[in-house]
Amino acid sequence: MPSTRRPRILAHRGASGHAWANSADAFRQAIELGADGVELDVHATADGEIVVHHDPLLLDLGMIATLSAATAREFRLPNGERLPLLSEALEILGDHEVWVEVKALPGRFDARLLAVLDAGPAPSRYAVHSFDQRIVRRLGRRRPELRRGLLVVDYPADAAATLRAADAGALWPEYPLIDRALVEAVHRAGGEVIGWTVDGRDECRRLAALGVDAICGNWPDRIAAALRV
Repeated sequence: MPSTRRPRILAHRGASGHAWANSADAFRQAIELGADGVELDVHATADGEIVVHHDPLLLDLGMIATLSAATAREFRLPNGERLPLLSEALEILGDHEVWVEVKALPGRFDARLLAVLDAGPAPSRYAVHSFDQRIVRRLGRRRPELRRGLLVVDYPADAAATLRAADAGALWPEYPLIDRALVEAVHRAGGEVIGWTVDGRDECRRLAALGVDAICGNWPDRIAAALRV
């Protein structure tokens, strides 16, 4: 039976269909366009600052992990903005839900990431997710109450076991993988399903009918329009 509950709308790297991905502008536009929350990507600099960027490399500067925070902050996005700190993004997003995709994080900087989340305007609204089960589990051991998700690009043979292995409460499948059996298996395990990266109207409606908990896409306004009855 189709679900009648509207999934939450998460703006993928902010409203990245309208503005440069992972930029302050993209985060502001996500709020203006009515997103329930935002998904963004982070890396740590060599001295432990948490910056928002998808790729590990800053062109003409080098790998983020080898740069000081001061050097990384010299980088300008194609829209002219400065590379944002996670702390700055959280301030822009206010009390909105924020999923922080941890691309890579040395264990020595776990405490720094958690401190940035704690200092944001709405700590209870923040969550972390990653393709790397080790990072998800490690952060869970440090902060059991922190919401955690696992990104997957393959259909899990046992969704409940997959979540347990990562010590995660949310499964983030690439959207073509999602079917009713997967949603029901995750829900039986007490978890939630968040589909990414979804931009088509028909796919938004299909996922909503299956009962996914959230849809993550580049155009939050298009998702909202697709979900209107």
